[in-house]
Amino acid sequence: MAEINLTDLSCLREIMARFGISTKKKYGQNFLINKAVPLRIALEGCDEEDGVLEIGPGMGTLTRALCERAKKVVCLEIDETLIPVLDYTLGDFDNVTVILKDVLKTDLAQLCEEHFAQCEHVRVCANLPYYITTPVLMYLLESGVRFSSVTVMVQKEVADRITAKAGSSEYGAITAAVAYYGKAEKLFTVSPGSFLPAPKVESAVMRITMHEENPYADCNRKLLFDMVKAAFEQRRKTLSNTLRPLLSKEEREQLSSILLELGFPADVRGEKLDISHFAQIARRIEEGRTK
Repeated sequence: MAEINLTDLSCLREIMARFGISTKKKYGQNFLINKAVPLRIALEGCDEEDGVLEIGPGMGTLTRALCERAKKVVCLEIDETLIPVLDYTLGDFDNVTVILKDVLKTDLAQLCEEHFAQCEHVRVCANLPYYITTPVLMYLLESGVRFSSVTVMVQKEVADRITAKAGSSEYGAITAAVAYYGKAEKLFTVSPGSFLPAPKVESAVMRITMHEENPYADCNRKLLFDMVKAAFEQRRKTLSNTLRPLLSKEEREQLSSILLELGFPADVRGEKLDISHFAQIARRIEEGRTK
């Protein structure tokens, strides 16, 4: 097999022409052509004893870097026209499996049990399609699979939002929801010129390191997430007002004293609270319900 360098434009275009491939807008396809980016994602995202789940491998650029570093790589690809391409571009690796399937219709627990039983950790590394970033992220986090980390390239604006601090303009419900599962950090930004075709926005690689033991596992999860959702649906209103539909008359009367005991003014807005504060409030409300 000829040497494959998918970040070399002439090589990439030759393979695309050979298989009659073009990027598809409906799948949000932008192929990486910056050699440093997939290498760094692999370095930051996995170790040699890890199993790695990749979502949307495209032509296999990031996949090749992952195969060189991880013990086992499993790719979920939704575009059936890319399957023969991946058979070719990944043909020199024996530690990769490509599955034609939509990640949002995949039983991730079953997939990981089947493919990663011999791996020390299971991680996610992916260049996520921007149009479906949030649904995919939440599907991964809510799957129940004990991923050690999730390292993904997303639109920079999304990375800024997910890694934002409470009280900042970027901070929102998705920030708090992700923080429930792990610690999110932005690793590096990626310019539009790193892709074919070049997107109109900057990208960023972020990593969510999952909690080994979830500090919020003792919370009423539904109440906690309902509180977060309500707080950010009307973010300019006080927390007391946004939570009114969720609470009984007695709980609404107690909320002011709960906030004061936790060091917050009675008129605090939800955008000022991080997930640990929401959890403290949820615990106190739940305690009152079980007395």
